Amino acid sequence: MAHDNIAAPGRSGWLGNRWFQLAIGVVCMGLVANLQYGWTLFVGPMNAKHHWGESAIQVAFSIFIVTETWLVPLEGWLVDKIGPRPVVAGGALCAGLAWVINAYATSLPQLYLAAVIAGIGAGGVYGTCVGNALKWFPDKRGLAAGLTAAGFGAGSALTVIPIANMIQRSGYEHAFITFGILQGVCILLMALLLVKPRPPAGAVAAKAVLTNPIEFTPGRMVKTPVFWVIYASFVAVAAGGIMATAQLGPIARDFGFASMPVTMVGFTLPLLTMTLSIDNLCNGLTRPLCGFISDRIGRENTMFFIFIGEGLSLLGLMQFGHNPYWFMTFAALTFLFWGEIFSIFPALCADTFGSKFAAANAGTLYTAKGTAAMLVPLASVLSARGGWDAVFTVAAAVTIAAGLSAKFVLAPMRKRFITGHVESLVPAADSPAYLAGLSPRKSD
Repeated sequence: MAHDNIAAPGRSGWLGNRWFQLAIGVVCMGLVANLQYGWTLFVGPMNAKHHWGESAIQVAFSIFIVTETWLVPLEGWLVDKIGPRPVVAGGALCAGLAWVINAYATSLPQLYLAAVIAGIGAGGVYGTCVGNALKWFPDKRGLAAGLTAAGFGAGSALTVIPIANMIQRSGYEHAFITFGILQGVCILLMALLLVKPRPPAGAVAAKAVLTNPIEFTPGRMVKTPVFWVIYASFVAVAAGGIMATAQLGPIARDFGFASMPVTMVGFTLPLLTMTLSIDNLCNGLTRPLCGFISDRIGRENTMFFIFIGEGLSLLGLMQFGHNPYWFMTFAALTFLFWGEIFSIFPALCADTFGSKFAAANAGTLYTAKGTAAMLVPLASVLSARGGWDAVFTVAAAVTIAAGLSAKFVLAPMRKRFITGHVESLVPAADSPAYLAGLSPRKSD
């Protein structure tokens, strides 16, 4: 399609093809995913050597998550100002450097410093790639954000086994250095291929105007009530899902079948391992799938069905989870209905507040993940007082409420918000602007 070559000024051909740019973003996300999803492989070996204690080592992971989440707005702002290439290049250097520091760390403060650097690197890559996808695809934001987020969700799948084997064969230090440098160099090379899109034309531009009557800066966005309704919905669904999914291991052990061997498609694994493998597959699959569906039937309609589906899956896990096979089924459904938040919400944000500042705006909304993570300890409090049923009940109630709110509160509110700005920008029929045939679109 002609409008797929929406090149940056001075760019043409395959480098300016938006699908190529999307593919580069997906690859970058996959390369940086190990900073989060590969970390668990190193905890045991580090503790065996230094005897710091696993809880103290895991503090580094918490530092990483907080840094990665809360710096995305700043990194997104840089993307909007200077383009994606330097931000991703900087993220590549930080990603590589962090793992090299991990390899040589002889104290917890050094490990925590590496976690900060890793968070900066991961946030720079994550925020840039998602924001860039939203800008390149104003007509397919859900699909583009979903494919990009899926790269992060499933990116470590190809390297988990090689990393585990290298740790066992050569030690965790060698694995940190080898894969840190390899991932950093590969992301840096990918960054050189990224280009900043210019405003689209033709049919793509027409849809962009309809969905983005005005471009909001992050500062102006956070002053709107509709943003905080979206933010609260993101926090509710993320917290509800994280509270339940983060407890799957303890729940399976309490139910007594975590180590039960299960055979599926020729593989025999402990039930908990098999469950988590299937869950991660569902978590990756749902992001582009639900993003694509939301492009077709609308964001709030998709949120309505998906969020309620997640709530019902959590209730199913509560009611039937004592059976190991039902436990696997409802756990997989929970991940299937939960992972899409990382594609739908960025697309919804760009639909509402425009493409020009999409990276910074989506990054600001992404801090809802960090806010939700702060609520996760609530699951431990609930389980101590009311058992796992209390955890599932609260998580299900929150997600179902978010689904109903999306349909009956957010949808009409967002429609009024967008319609109001469209009407305020359309000149009167007897005005000079109307008679001159000027476009009603303007920037904030």
